[in-house]
Amino acid sequence: MNAPIIKPQTQRHLLHRIRFQLLGGLVFAILTPALIRIVADPSFIYYSNLQITIFAAFVAHTAGFFSFRRIGNFPGVAAAGYILPTFAMSYGIVYLTIFLFRIDYSGYQAASSLTLSILWYFGLSILSRRLDPYSLAVVPGGAVSSLEAIGGVNWHWLGSPNTVIDRVSGVVADLRAELSDDWERYIADQALAGVPVYHVKQISESLTGRVEIEHLSENTLGSLNPNQAYIKVKQAIDWVSAVLALMMLAPFLVLVALMIRLESPGPAIFRQERLGYGGRSFTVYKFRTMTVSAPEVANVRSLAVTKPGDSRITRLGRFLRRSRIDELPQLINIVRSEMSWIGPRPEATVLSSHYSVALPFYRYRNIVRPGITGWAQVNQGYVSDDDDEIEKLHYDFYYIKNFSPWLDIIIALRTLKTVLNGFGSR
Repeated sequence: MNAPIIKPQTQRHLLHRIRFQLLGGLVFAILTPALIRIVADPSFIYYSNLQITIFAAFVAHTAGFFSFRRIGNFPGVAAAGYILPTFAMSYGIVYLTIFLFRIDYSGYQAASSLTLSILWYFGLSILSRRLDPYSLAVVPGGAVSSLEAIGGVNWHWLGSPNTVIDRVSGVVADLRAELSDDWERYIADQALAGVPVYHVKQISESLTGRVEIEHLSENTLGSLNPNQAYIKVKQAIDWVSAVLALMMLAPFLVLVALMIRLESPGPAIFRQERLGYGGRSFTVYKFRTMTVSAPEVANVRSLAVTKPGDSRITRLGRFLRRSRIDELPQLINIVRSEMSWIGPRPEATVLSSHYSVALPFYRYRNIVRPGITGWAQVNQGYVSDDDDEIEKLHYDFYYIKNFSPWLDIIIALRTLKTVLNGFGSR
């Protein structure tokens, strides 16, 4: 007898349909303020600046919508938190272009459209969570028990192939486990019925943003070589933006350096040898945040690790670390093509040597340029021991596996939040 078919979420609520979300957003955010203005002044419909602004808002809203959807597909991402920055960026780019070309536009229409776009998608997000929560059915067997620790999902644990569950987003199974013939037929039936079937490792990575390290193989990491075209494009963007940032921030950087020298004796810039792209060593630059000393320590590795409440950190240094201002001299490293804005954090050479012995695939993280910020930093924060480093590798490997401009955008947005709340600083 064939297994009962789960009713797939392809028939989900209207709120989840792309056409409803986008067309509704365009009408609500663009036509509504225009109609209000036209009712107040009918002749306004003939103004060229209104027509230009409506077209620009259409482009900005559409770009923001698809960017938001793409970002929302990444693991562990609370999509609602990216609505404001995503649409602010898309509208900002479009209207900055109009401004630079000195094209006349309606400030009222532009501001109203941006505000209503954000309100529309916030409202959809709240209603979607209440009316149609994310649900997954789980086939017993193999490593699926690890899913219990992952929150934010309604897990439906199937007791038998005859279990009927209405309206779920997909079925999860350990496709490498030895499943019974009944369960294999059940999985095949669900796939034929149009229900997405996920491997447990795939869904775990998608929800946690971490790649569990088992062995260095294509089954674990996908292609071992990240997108080479994007590596080159990213390097060019990094270089240009870092040069511009150095030019604009030069007076501020000089002021910070003077304040460091006034607070405690020693150089303003801290230099340290670290392991970078391709496994090559380079000198990283940071503002000095600790007192200068040369203590007698038998284990040199301990000098490279900053512990919570470390007494070596100065008062100014604590602020610089919390605000991440101490990282700004690494703009020099970006200009020298040794680092990127975003990537795995470069480790001190002494720590890299230790971790390379203790952790099997540690050097693989150097297949992309290290960054000032990264996926591990915005998810985990600072690390200080081997267990933390293994956890960080899970995030680093996830970043490499999903190396893309979309993931970099998410990291950039999360970094802004991290700078404001001081997450992970020591």
